[in-house]
Amino acid sequence: MYQRPMFQILLARLKERRRFLQVLAGPRQSGKTTLAQQAFEAISLPGHYASADAPTLQSPTWLEQQWEVARLLLRERGGRGGAVLVLDEIQKVPGWSEVVKRHWDGDSAARLPLKVVLLGSAPLLVQRGLTESLAGRFEVIPVPHWSFPEMQAAFGWSLDQFLFYGGYPGAAELISDPSRWTRYILDALIETTIARDVLLMTRVDKPALLRRLFQLGCAHSGQVLSYQKMLGQLQDAGNTTTLAHYLELLAGAGMLTGLAKFSLERVRQRASSPKLQVLNTALLTAQTPVAFAEARRTPEFWGRLVESAVGAHLLNSSAGTPAEVFYWRERGREVDFVVRMGKRVVAIEVKSGASKGILPGMAAFTHTFRPQRTLLVGGGGLPLEQFFRTPTAALVAEWPRARTEGG
Repeated sequence: MYQRPMFQILLARLKERRRFLQVLAGPRQSGKTTLAQQAFEAISLPGHYASADAPTLQSPTWLEQQWEVARLLLRERGGRGGAVLVLDEIQKVPGWSEVVKRHWDGDSAARLPLKVVLLGSAPLLVQRGLTESLAGRFEVIPVPHWSFPEMQAAFGWSLDQFLFYGGYPGAAELISDPSRWTRYILDALIETTIARDVLLMTRVDKPALLRRLFQLGCAHSGQVLSYQKMLGQLQDAGNTTTLAHYLELLAGAGMLTGLAKFSLERVRQRASSPKLQVLNTALLTAQTPVAFAEARRTPEFWGRLVESAVGAHLLNSSAGTPAEVFYWRERGREVDFVVRMGKRVVAIEVKSGASKGILPGMAAFTHTFRPQRTLLVGGGGLPLEQFFRTPTAALVAEWPRARTEGG
């Protein structure tokens, strides 16, 4: 079975003495459960796995019962060697962070070597629980959507297949049956995520508006839309604050986000119109009537798909790093993506076809902000396949200078 890079990180931490809670946070179908089970089997310790992923919310009592089961397994071994407790979809338990804090601190006081792994498919909600009660007690291992190298290694996919079908491993074997693949993405991923990870967990006064916003965002991925224009297309009497909040919820579930405009002033960034961006291109293609072969023959659609895949890669591979992703546009001139990490800034332009030479947006941005690096991805620049093999942080990091002769 294919092992994601996070497997070695989790395994190494579980082999250490009991020190921190380990938290695997990422969207649905990113392989969190499989990672935990792989590490659980590799470490050869007794343990207990339980999932709170039920149609209704589990109670704190359920969580306490699972903890006691793991403690019982530990006591059966006389407390030697330790044991592992894996709690999946932890955010589905109301007040989970307080319960975990109480039991974790109790085990620490009693010197019980029970190692705990928490899994959550709504990273935003998991993070809130961690910061509320568990400060100093946990480490987060981000588990983002699968990358092109991972889908290629696990399933033998080509770059074009990854661009169209995205990075959902559970759907990989269904692409030979397009209608079945589409239903799986729509029903098992999109609907389940919205219904269980967003609407069930958070107060949403207008669930129909949230669903329409998601559909609109996928249809316009890669485009800058003001909140006022969104409201006009959604035909809803809501307000921009509601839309911004719903977009934040969708981003927290690993589905859709809105990139802010790059600016040296934080206030201007927050006030900017968002550039809509899917976090997995399958969410875009599953909601369009365009088949794979037709998409490949349609330059306009394919170009938008390539740009969405580039943006998704920048965001997914920057998880857990200080890198931030923006766009830039001023007076009709635009740069597709801007990445900032510390004081270093990189401007990125995406071309799915041949480049037409001078890029006025890049020239204007360079004149205004003096970025450390400018990159053309595709179109005679950095090949797409090489780009998708390069993490965001590596694109921003200072590259080693070439050695000169004799030095």
